Amino acid sequence: MTDIRCTNCRRPYPDVGAPYRCPVCAGLYDYEALPVFDLRTVDPSLPGIWRYRQTFGLADEAPQVTLGEGITPLVWRNSFGRDMAFKLEFLNPTGAYKDRGSAVLTSFLIERGVKTAVEDSSGNAGASFAAYATSAGIQAQVYIPDSTSGPKLAQIERYGAEVMRIMGPRSNATQAALRAVEQGLVYASHAYLPQALAGYATLAFELYEQIGGAPGAVVLPAGQGNLLLAAARGFAALKSAGLIQRIPKIVGVQALACAPLWALYRYGAAGLGWVAEGETLAEGVRVRFPIRGDAVMQMIAEHDGLLLAVDEPDILPGRDQLARLGFYVEPTSAIVWNAIQQVAIELPDPVAVVLTGSGLKAS
Repeated sequence: MTDIRCTNCRRPYPDVGAPYRCPVCAGLYDYEALPVFDLRTVDPSLPGIWRYRQTFGLADEAPQVTLGEGITPLVWRNSFGRDMAFKLEFLNPTGAYKDRGSAVLTSFLIERGVKTAVEDSSGNAGASFAAYATSAGIQAQVYIPDSTSGPKLAQIERYGAEVMRIMGPRSNATQAALRAVEQGLVYASHAYLPQALAGYATLAFELYEQIGGAPGAVVLPAGQGNLLLAAARGFAALKSAGLIQRIPKIVGVQALACAPLWALYRYGAAGLGWVAEGETLAEGVRVRFPIRGDAVMQMIAEHDGLLLAVDEPDILPGRDQLARLGFYVEPTSAIVWNAIQQVAIELPDPVAVVLTGSGLKAS
């Protein structure tokens, strides 16, 4: 797998096994180059995101693992005095955009012969991985914070995963999962393993096809920032292919209670000093130490991106306003509404708003 390398020592991803970090220097793995998008290789006969399989970098023998993810609706509504396109990612099979990454990641794990794997999550990623792992014959063990909403916990359990509830903040679940990995289990991390990014990048390809070109701006929630990073890379691939003239303005939105990317963007390194893993209704973006934070910030700087933060009292009113448009989303998704209020006048047309998780998954 020569297209994935350690970002530290530059060694290629090994041909066997599924390490989440470089076994030599503990560096982070990432794709060496942008995905190559070629309209001639898009196969509409394949289901959902698999029409873009040639961009995934998977081995030829990797299976096509799918539950019908992708090709989610794009619905136009007049909001803030202008037409905006809402990408309904909450209509993916498990109710969240994470399914895009889980499909590609699970395919990779099957090709590598993995039978049991560990994941940690605030809820959506865990539910998604549990569903895809179960469907592919992998036994999933999912570590979640004890504060995970009841519907997400029930969803993970129904899929047959072994659920490990960890007291304390979201980061405690990650540390518990890593201790299990130290005992020899595979870490199927949606944050660490870059294969998930290849699945997320299909969001950009779909928006391009559905709009008939690139949006002027894309607004989406950001915790780890991986969806933001992958979408930008997808649009960059479209630009390299000569299909669009410019990369959209990517607007990442965080909850003010835990907003490290926004703090770094707004105040520089000094801003990180006061960032806490505070309680927030937007549990899906409660990430204090984004693993690919450097890459996210570089992308924001290179492509004139923007990071915003939304305070707690503004989250539920946003959820309710989206519901009145017909979109029932969880609070993590709802943070985009107040963010649009903050900068609507500045965003170039057309504006695409990504609604990442279903309201049915919130307590």
